[in-house]
Amino acid sequence: MAKQKDGKAKNKTNAMRILDTKKIPYTTYTYECDEFIDAVQIADMLGLPHEKVYKTLVTQGASRNYYVFVIPIAEELDMKKAAVSVAEKSVAMLHVRDINTVTGYVRGGCTAIGMKKQYVTRIDRSAQNLDRIIVSGGKLGMQLELTPWDLAAASGAEFADIIYIED
Repeated sequence: MAKQKDGKAKNKTNAMRILDTKKIPYTTYTYECDEFIDAVQIADMLGLPHEKVYKTLVTQGASRNYYVFVIPIAEELDMKKAAVSVAEKSVAMLHVRDINTVTGYVRGGCTAIGMKKQYVTRIDRSAQNLDRIIVSGGKLGMQLELTPWDLAAASGAEFADIIYIED
């Protein structure tokens, strides 16, 4: 793993260029990765605490609009809460084959920052309890660490209660 401070990475992703333009500080984590591996495995590989690492999920609502949700890696998106948070009747996960077409990113490299279009985005409210969170950097093998508020500012996101909690 290579950890680099604040925008010093050689091969910048679209997300990193947007953060640089907005003068938002971030730290990069890079690792060898040729194909999709889940976020829990990435966190373990990098020695990162699971509660700080968040994954980006893309859904489609009943209205056919797309929505982006950023949640802790060990949690599950609550589809009902997610739909309510974006004023939809329902939402469903985007099919893997459509991720690149809709977002401009590949599975495992999808981040809420700098998608092809600005989609309505929600970050789970648990992020507000953390000083910094870690999300995909916009390609396989790249993670970004930044404040939850900077992620919200860069992605146009709002915080919401969107994870599944067992009763």
